[in-house]
Amino acid sequence: MKTIKLVGIVLGILAILVIGAIAVLLAMFDSERVKTELADAVQEKTERTLKIDGDLGLFFWPSVGVEVGKVSLSEFRSPDEFAAIDGARVSVAVLPLLSQKIVVEAVELDGARATLIKRKDGTLNIADLTGKKADAPEAAEKAAAPGKPMQIDVASVKITNASLVWRDEQSGETSTLSGLDFATGHIAGDTGTQAWAIDDLALALAGKRGDDSVALKLAIPKLSLAGDAARTLAIDKIDGSIDLASPKMPMKTLRLPISGQLHAELEKQSAKGALSTSFDESGIALKFDVAKFSPLDLGFDLDIDNLNVDKYLPPAKPGEKEPAADGKKEGDARIDLSALKGLNVHGNARIGQLQVNNLKATNIKLRIDARKGKLEIAPHSMNLYDGTLSGALSVNANGNAVTLQENLTGVRINPLLKDLADQDLIEGQGDVRLDLATHGDTVAAMKGALGGAASLALRDGAIKGINLAQKFREMKALLSARQDTVQQAKATDKTDFSELTASFRIADGVARNDDLSMKSPFLRLSGAGDIDVSRSAIDYLAKASVVSTSGGQGAKDLEHLKGVTVPVRVTGPFDKLSYKIEFAAIADGALKAKVEEKKTEVKQELKEKARKELLKGLLGK
Repeated sequence: MKTIKLVGIVLGILAILVIGAIAVLLAMFDSERVKTELADAVQEKTERTLKIDGDLGLFFWPSVGVEVGKVSLSEFRSPDEFAAIDGARVSVAVLPLLSQKIVVEAVELDGARATLIKRKDGTLNIADLTGKKADAPEAAEKAAAPGKPMQIDVASVKITNASLVWRDEQSGETSTLSGLDFATGHIAGDTGTQAWAIDDLALALAGKRGDDSVALKLAIPKLSLAGDAARTLAIDKIDGSIDLASPKMPMKTLRLPISGQLHAELEKQSAKGALSTSFDESGIALKFDVAKFSPLDLGFDLDIDNLNVDKYLPPAKPGEKEPAADGKKEGDARIDLSALKGLNVHGNARIGQLQVNNLKATNIKLRIDARKGKLEIAPHSMNLYDGTLSGALSVNANGNAVTLQENLTGVRINPLLKDLADQDLIEGQGDVRLDLATHGDTVAAMKGALGGAASLALRDGAIKGINLAQKFREMKALLSARQDTVQQAKATDKTDFSELTASFRIADGVARNDDLSMKSPFLRLSGAGDIDVSRSAIDYLAKASVVSTSGGQGAKDLEHLKGVTVPVRVTGPFDKLSYKIEFAAIADGALKAKVEEKKTEVKQELKEKARKELLKGLLGK
């Protein structure tokens, strides 16, 4: 009993001493002095102002920790705020410290915010914080010296209501990431083996740019970092979602569920993983393989079963073109390919069905390789409009150059042009060949520098906008007037053909054709002229001639034009073409034909008369 009593007395004395020591420490603790010393140290080291509002709070038992209210850090040599928090609290259990074990009961951070700025000269407002000092190697070596291994046990980490603002002074754009919440369950680690495990990691954040917003939520049941030489990071399961909201989208909001996994060997700077999502009728699966973190070397394999991009874009108003991103006219929109210079990405993509800008395609296969500022999508192939397309596309940021080789086989040309360019110019099915190259810093410059070659061979189609058979039937009454007539293209009028071929030489944005050949049961059409791609306009002279009047499009009424060439000049912008039938030239041609016909008749009559005279002489009659 005496021994127990003695032990109790000793423990009581120790408790009094500990409580007394704590009381003395609390009494001696001068928060104002600590805040001043911290602010002076920060000013000396960073030339930034640290401001701590309110008192620093200390507690010692059963946990030791600190809590603080509002804290802010200024910009470099400026009173403007760079970063701040509304409050923070950290507590560590005391007794485990005696056995070289850190047991953190809680890490809490509320209202953290920061502003990152890209200045007009391209520098960042954190450059002074990330820059290396001349005397840094010695300090870094000292800091890197291994200490005695410790076990760390954290009950939880909680970060609430954090935000980040990105401001680009070069472009004038500002983006905000807000509502950032980060929480974990139990965290265990060993500083000696560098093995770590995190349970129930949860991340939520929201971003806003103009009227558009995005929200991300991720849940990771288990994250582990193995302590072997490979430093293997393993996340076997990722669940989450992305919520998109924009007044420009037809459905206003869109939710994308996310699932996946990630495994990385940090020491080797390599990683592999997979992500998948689905929305509406679309399923997307991505596998990726990172061979190196810095500079990034990324391989991928992408599968999309069905994607209608137009469904998620704002509908275009009839006759209205999408404005340039910088608010300039379409032709002045600057093309910036500089983002390609930092890429080293390569992989394959497959899309079962795709609709984008009203263009529809199926069974799409792409090989993508982007490195050293050059993007190549080659080979690529797809099925579209009852035909196939195959070819190669190259985009080079070094000189803003683009090259394109495409072979379209068995394609219905009219719905393709309608969906691709909203043009209703020609019908038919057949082949198109393109071999094009261009360069320039704007859309207008690209169009103006376009060069290369193209050809087409179509069958069973029609030229839209004019009915030559009908016009030829009307000519009989107009020929004597010897006046040209101009007709605006009409969508309901067309001139049928059984086959049509043409080739083009393209230079400085103008496609030149000299070998048009169109055939129909009664008509032959040749021609030559220019298609100005940069101005979306045509200046073309076609020459039509009636070769048969046995049938087809009422050709029996065209006997009067048999053998006569009819010039038809096509001019104007693509969306407002004019067809000019040059009657004066037709009349001259018809007169010449009559003269030649009369000459032939006279010659024949003279020959016949001479033959008769010769016979009379021979027979003596």
